[in-house]
Amino acid sequence: MKQHLKKIEFLNFDNQKGSKPVGNQQTLREKIHEVIFEADTFAGKLFDVILLIMILLSVVVLMLDTVPRLHLKYGMIFKSFEWVVTVFFTIEYFLRLYSVLKPLRYIKSFFGIIDILSTCPMYLEFFIPGMNSLMIIRVLRLLRIFRIFKLDSFLNQANFLVVSIKDSLRKISIFLFFIVLMVTVFGSILYVVEHNKNPGFDSIPNSIYWAIVTITTVGYGDISPITPLGKIIASFIMIAGYAVIAVPTGIVTSGMISQYRKNPTKSCLNCSVESHDYDAKFCKNCGFELN
Repeated sequence: MKQHLKKIEFLNFDNQKGSKPVGNQQTLREKIHEVIFEADTFAGKLFDVILLIMILLSVVVLMLDTVPRLHLKYGMIFKSFEWVVTVFFTIEYFLRLYSVLKPLRYIKSFFGIIDILSTCPMYLEFFIPGMNSLMIIRVLRLLRIFRIFKLDSFLNQANFLVVSIKDSLRKISIFLFFIVLMVTVFGSILYVVEHNKNPGFDSIPNSIYWAIVTITTVGYGDISPITPLGKIIASFIMIAGYAVIAVPTGIVTSGMISQYRKNPTKSCLNCSVESHDYDAKFCKNCGFELN
């Protein structure tokens, strides 16, 4: 019923200003929309698979083009292919705008923004050299693979994680603020202890950089204390780093548990299939009414 209503709404698209519907234009727009946005038809699946292949090839070619030896030998071929893909994506983008009822809504959507960002760098290359490297953004378009291969459950889980992180954002922000204060204090202390004997700690900003690298357990090793007192303080920061790693994990985990309790999944009494959405009314396996 909903699909039927959408189709009626679609057919009335050109009739909003009182003009008579033009059958050929409406049919063309409808077919384009079906191919580009719907993955249930053969044409739609074929288009999506071709799109994914083009995205993968363009990303691979972009990476290969940054290899000096390959760039010297195949640079022109890579550049030509990048332009072919860019033109293809440009046409695809405008066809998407043409086939939807509200183009502005698509332009402001997540995929709409990704589509335009993955197309513009090649054209900006005329004005700002090196901008074509930003075409690596095209790899984000591979997220459409979830829709194409009916992996909506993965998207639901990803959305669950995003909501959990969002709910924990205030706690994480407070934690990060505490870490900023902590590395500032310890960096300044190491500057006082080390700067006369260690050229690596020649300023407070460099000392804070060392504190960040140390407390996050990255440990580049480009700067290290050499005085006994400096090593003692550094040891304390290193040990504290393990606790620092555990805190945000606990915060997000707590948020996920809280979110799960708010939106518990349902189990079917008839066939015992689990993992239904919390607002599901009927079983997705047998159609039995859920409690």
